[in-house]
Amino acid sequence: MDQDSDTTQPQPRPVNHVIVLFGATGDLARRKLLPGLFHLAKAGLLPQHYRIVGSAPTSEALSDEQFRTRARQAVAEFGRSRPEGPAWQEFEAALSFGAADQDASRALVAAVHEAEQAVGGTPRRLFHLAVPPVAFTSVIGLLGATGLAQDARVIVEKPFGTDLASARALNAAVHAVFDESRVFRIDHFLGKEAVDNILALRFANGLFEPLWNREHISHVQIDLPEQIDIQGRAHFFESTGTFRDMVVTHLFQLLGFVAMEPPVALEAQSLRDEQVKVFRSMRALNPAHAVRGQYTGYRAEPGVDPASDTETFVALRVDIDNWRWAGVPFHLRSGKALAEGRHVVTLGLREPVLRMFPLDARQAADGRANELVIDFTDPGSISARFLAKEPGPSMQLAVADMVFGYRSSFTTENSLEAYEHLILQAMLGDQSLFTRSDAIERLWEVSAPLLEAPPPVEWYAPGSWGPEAITSLVAPYQWHLPERGRPKDR
Repeated sequence: MDQDSDTTQPQPRPVNHVIVLFGATGDLARRKLLPGLFHLAKAGLLPQHYRIVGSAPTSEALSDEQFRTRARQAVAEFGRSRPEGPAWQEFEAALSFGAADQDASRALVAAVHEAEQAVGGTPRRLFHLAVPPVAFTSVIGLLGATGLAQDARVIVEKPFGTDLASARALNAAVHAVFDESRVFRIDHFLGKEAVDNILALRFANGLFEPLWNREHISHVQIDLPEQIDIQGRAHFFESTGTFRDMVVTHLFQLLGFVAMEPPVALEAQSLRDEQVKVFRSMRALNPAHAVRGQYTGYRAEPGVDPASDTETFVALRVDIDNWRWAGVPFHLRSGKALAEGRHVVTLGLREPVLRMFPLDARQAADGRANELVIDFTDPGSISARFLAKEPGPSMQLAVADMVFGYRSSFTTENSLEAYEHLILQAMLGDQSLFTRSDAIERLWEVSAPLLEAPPPVEWYAPGSWGPEAITSLVAPYQWHLPERGRPKDR
């Protein structure tokens, strides 16, 4: 779709930066962060002058050249652009390494100061903590003790605690060194184009905002099934489970964007204020309105307790007690080893008060003739499902779809992946798509009843949509997935 030149906004560019990647030898840096930073550099979205300092424990120390070699391999394997030509040479020259432990930080401090001298002036520091949760507080403490945290910003990876007490303790440790305005709790789901598109869909189009309430929407589903199993991550998964890993961090955040009131302005404080209002309106989770599942074969995975009660699947109902959503159930589902890997938000529209058109038995049983579907699966799509008259002499209705797809409507080759988008926003200081401390504590607070009295796990077969009990959980409605042959955006 061609865009008028007068509607094209200039791309923002951050001030000069020194970016420090803790966990630079880890899997997240290899798959996402280093390739993403190179793509930002090639797109002209990194600062005019920048340096990137990798860091890891001294037991994993690398020389600058070894780090550059590792970065080249990461970009070659996972990047969208080949590590070659002048763009790569400039990016590679900006890389250095400084190992650090809590009691041995001299190499890191020296590397940061050398990088700042190379940039010149007073560049801003950005620290990205791509480290296991157990290392968060020690890294934060190191930054405070060395003075590196002064006037700096910090990106903190999920999970943000495992319950209310641990979330409060983590926030206290972070706030002892960084005030909240400099903390960026990153959830890569919120970096997807489709999240911004929820705001555009609602607030830029007079067609949709009047419908976005309990008078016109009967139910909402947020569905993040995964086809993959735990992929050998038994140690992580046994201590976390799907609820902590996916629902508190990802699905609740999407719920906040879907359910929020119109913000005063499209800026960080207003957006996050409205999200927090949604979270404060959430009723405490009822264990009777939750289904926990475990795929058959999970307990045979290496490292899994043979009697494990850890859920690999969870579906639950969330109720929001405010004027807009009272009485509208929000059904959330996520799990491993399911039939498809999708990221879908479905808004079920209420039927007309008086139905003049008869439905055949299949349509009546389907119960999904009026839906608005936002698909977050990259690059994303928005579909409206409705009933239309079939061609012919009789008034026979059939299900039809209107589909907007990013791939078919826009050129997406210059789009940013989620991590790229969020790192850029952190450099710009825009916290709109990052989670606030009071929000995460509230979400753990409403989760407490389910964490304290979880229902036992129910078996489900790998490749299915989860335990059979999810059908009664969502009744009288039906899950949007499986789609039963509905078209997808290609």
